[in-house]
Amino acid sequence: MSKIERNNIDASNLLDHIEGIFCRRGAESYLGEQVSMAQHMLQAAQCAEQAGAKNTMIAAALLHDIGHYANEIPETALAEGQDNYHEQAGASFLEPYFDAAVIEPIRQHVATKRYLCAVQPSYLVRLSDASAYTLKLQGGPMSAEEVQSFETNPHLQACIDVRVWDEEAKDPTKEHPEFSYYRPLLEQLMSQHLAH
Repeated sequence: MSKIERNNIDASNLLDHIEGIFCRRGAESYLGEQVSMAQHMLQAAQCAEQAGAKNTMIAAALLHDIGHYANEIPETALAEGQDNYHEQAGASFLEPYFDAAVIEPIRQHVATKRYLCAVQPSYLVRLSDASAYTLKLQGGPMSAEEVQSFETNPHLQACIDVRVWDEEAKDPTKEHPEFSYYRPLLEQLMSQHLAH
């Protein structure tokens, strides 16, 4: 997204813009996975909903990878061995419109993968080939010092839950709701945040 396009987005058209991304670009491949980017994000939201998660966590799961479309680094960066920092780009893009309970799991979903790989060896084994590849680009499992610091995050459990749903949301045969199904939930969360 160019800086000009970004400057034309505000609370009145943010969800139209995001829905447009899902419709126009959501069918693009997801970093070598067997699902498209839209399938992946929608399945993650579905996993959250089926787990009985709060609306903030459903929203975080749905939007966790939106930063692949919201930054200035080419999408080919990961394929070329360069981290594109999509988690930070997505969080920064959405931060004016949603509470920290939505934003923090988005901002931390890469760090949470590094964290879980450090503290749960079984999690590292569960990673898809593509996720294991990007883990190397993203710094590998956390050091003991990084783990200790990360565990002070007040949203730690939400970050872990969203990350687990992220890994589960890679089934090419699974049916899921469309973006429009989640739009009222996003509208409610935005209204609550902007009213503060």
